[in-house]
Amino acid sequence: MNQAKPFFSTKSARTVALLTLFALSAAIRLYDLTDLPLDFHSTRQLLSLIKARGMYYEARADLPPKEREFAVGQWQIRASVEPEIFERIVAWTYRLTGEQTWIARLYSSAFWLIGGAFLYWLARLLVAEDGALAATAVYLLAPYAIIASRSFQPDPLMVMLVVIFFWALWRWAQDAQWRFALAAGVVGGLAIFVKFPAAFVVVGAAVGAALARGTIRSTLKNPQIYAMAALGAAPGAGYLVYGLRAGYLGEQFGGRFIPAYFLSPSYYIGWLNMLHLIAGAALLTLAALGVFFYDGSKRRFLLGLWAGYALLGFYFNFHISTHDYYSLPLIPILALSLAPLADFLLRQLAALTPATFSRFAASAILLFGICASTWSVRNQLNAADYRPQAAFWAQVHKSTGEYNTIGLTQDYGARLAYWGGQNITSWPSHGDLIYGKERGVAQKDFQKQWDDLTAKKDLFLVTDFDDLAFQPLLKEKLSEYPVYAEGEGYVVYRLR
Repeated sequence: MNQAKPFFSTKSARTVALLTLFALSAAIRLYDLTDLPLDFHSTRQLLSLIKARGMYYEARADLPPKEREFAVGQWQIRASVEPEIFERIVAWTYRLTGEQTWIARLYSSAFWLIGGAFLYWLARLLVAEDGALAATAVYLLAPYAIIASRSFQPDPLMVMLVVIFFWALWRWAQDAQWRFALAAGVVGGLAIFVKFPAAFVVVGAAVGAALARGTIRSTLKNPQIYAMAALGAAPGAGYLVYGLRAGYLGEQFGGRFIPAYFLSPSYYIGWLNMLHLIAGAALLTLAALGVFFYDGSKRRFLLGLWAGYALLGFYFNFHISTHDYYSLPLIPILALSLAPLADFLLRQLAALTPATFSRFAASAILLFGICASTWSVRNQLNAADYRPQAAFWAQVHKSTGEYNTIGLTQDYGARLAYWGGQNITSWPSHGDLIYGKERGVAQKDFQKQWDDLTAKKDLFLVTDFDDLAFQPLLKEKLSEYPVYAEGEGYVVYRLR
C-alpha cells in the first residue's frame, strides 16, 4: 500500500525487535509467579485448581484416606462446563513437581506466547514486516492480555488454538491446499472442544476466508470446505451430546442467553465497559480503522473475524457484558486489524528518520513506551500479595471445625475448600440474586430461603463483608444470633 521503506529495514533489526517482544512478554508473565491465583477471576481459577488437585490426589495412594477422599469428592461435585483438558495437563505435571499453584500459570503463559508466534506469521502474510511486529506487540503486551493470559482457565489455550486456526485458514485461502484445510479443521475443532464460545469466531473466520477466495457459490463447490466443517464440528458436537445425555451440561448452558437483554441499555453499556477494560477506546478505534487499510479479500477475512466476535457477544449476552474474559478472543482480532495502520505509520516514521541517530532515537522511544506500559502491569501485579490467604483460610477452618456450616464467602466457599479442606454450603451472593431475577427465576421469600438453606446448619460464616452490605435482610437476621468465633477478616455466628 505504501512504498516508503520499512522502519525495521534489515533482517537483524527485525529479529532483535521480535526477540525483544517475546523476551519482555515472557519476563512480565513470570513476574510474581508464585503468588496465589486470586488476581484474576479467582472463582474460575479455583474451580480448575480444585479439579486438578482431585485428579492428582486420585492417583496418590500415599495420602491419608480422608484427605484424598475429600479432594477427589470436591473435584467430582464441581460443575463441568468445558472438558477438563487443562486440568489434566496440570495434574500430570504435579506428579513431577508436586502440587504447585504456579504450574498452571506457566502453561497459560506458554500457550499465549505460542499463539503470538502464529499471529506474527499470519500478520506477515497479511501485511509487511512492520505491521506484523506491531500486531505481535499488541497481542503479547496489551495490559489486559498479560493479566488474563496467566490465569488457570481454558481461555488462554482456546485463544492459542484460535490463532493457529486463523493462520492455517488464511494459508488455505491463499492456495486451497488440502494440508491447510485439514489443519484448519482439526485445530478449529480443538478450539471449540476446549471452550464452546470459540465456535463463533471459528465460524466467522471460516466464512470470511471463504469469501476472500471467491463467491459463496464457488466456495460451496469446494469439497475442502466440507472436510473442514466436519473436522471442526465433530469434537465439540460429540462433547455436547455426551454432556447433555449425562445431564451436567443442560443447566450450565442455561442462562447464557437472555432475550430481554437486547432491550436493556445495561447490556450494551456493560459490553462497552468490558471492551474498555480489555482494549481501551484508543486501541479499539484504531483497530476498527485499520480494517479499512486492507484490500478487498483481506478485508473480508478480517470482517469475518469481527462478525464472529459480534455473534459470540449476541449469544452469550449476559456473560459478554459481565465477564471480561469472554472478550479474550477479540485481542488477536484487534492486533490483526491494527497491523496495516501500524505498518503505514511506521513507514512514515522511517521516512522522517533517515539518519542512523534519528532512527535509533525513534526506536528507543518506541521501546520506552512498551516498557512503560509493561511496568505498569508489573506494578499492578506487585500491588497485592495473596500468599497470606492460604494461612487465613486454614485459620477459618480451625474456627469452624467439623461443624455443618453455611457461609457468605468469596468464591462460593472454594477458598475454604482448597486451603482449609472444608466444604460449606454457600449463601447466594448479591450478584446471584440479581442474575436470578434477570433470568426470570422466581425469588424466594427471604425467611423461606433462610429456613431452607440453614436447616441442620450449626454455623454461619461471613468473610465477604462487602457483599453482606448489599443484603440488609441477611445482616439483620445474623444480628439475632450470637458470635461463635471471629478474627481479622471473618465472623462465625452460632445458629444452634
